Amino acid sequence: MRLVNPLYYPLAVLGGGVTLFVGVRLVSLPSPVMLPLAIGVAMTGASFLQSRQSRCLELDNPELEREILGVKKSALVLVNQAKSLRLEAQRLLTDTFQVELLTTVSMSCDRVADFPGKFDLLVQHLQGSNSLLSVDELKGQLKEVKQKLSSSSGIAKTHLNQLADSLKRNIKLAQAGEDGRLVRIINISILMQDFAGVSQKLQTGLRTSDLSDGEQIHQLQLVADELYSLSESLDLVVRQ
Repeated sequence: MRLVNPLYYPLAVLGGGVTLFVGVRLVSLPSPVMLPLAIGVAMTGASFLQSRQSRCLELDNPELEREILGVKKSALVLVNQAKSLRLEAQRLLTDTFQVELLTTVSMSCDRVADFPGKFDLLVQHLQGSNSLLSVDELKGQLKEVKQKLSSSSGIAKTHLNQLADSLKRNIKLAQAGEDGRLVRIINISILMQDFAGVSQKLQTGLRTSDLSDGEQIHQLQLVADELYSLSESLDLVVRQ
């Protein structure tokens, strides 16, 4: 059986915790005996849940299933990172002249909080979907990006241009015979990595900058604007 990180599966962690509690508190077995057993229960449960999840996808494309499961795991990490960023911003940004920065951070994190649920809906939609349908959806997303470009500037325009280029490449790949669903999920995965990187950059900036300095707040605002732009792009590509 392949080892799976049980932290990605709360039910598996719960099962391990219950096993440890029952063994140590109720049966009075020693902790050194029960701890490995509890870990084993959690890991076995995680492996079972992963295999069940994979079977339930029914996508007839192993590579696509692997990418989807990877995004699902990364989504949990991303949501927790966004929560941490928002809490830190709320703790540090308390002055009136910092309100815009705090608002931008909060709006970006709110979008990411909704991501796992929207992604699950997308995966349900992709089951049984063929490549041609996904090409049409990619074209629809590209059209929406082009409309947004006409009224965008700065960082937002840069990210939208990058997203448009990515969608164009994905459309060509899908038209050439690649599974259009796969290139769409890969595009989502890349945007998630970008968001995670900018989020970390912003959180580090909040910790190390002089938040009473207007110029440093302005620099942090630029990073926050980039984060918001990425959250918009992520919301767009995960939308059905």
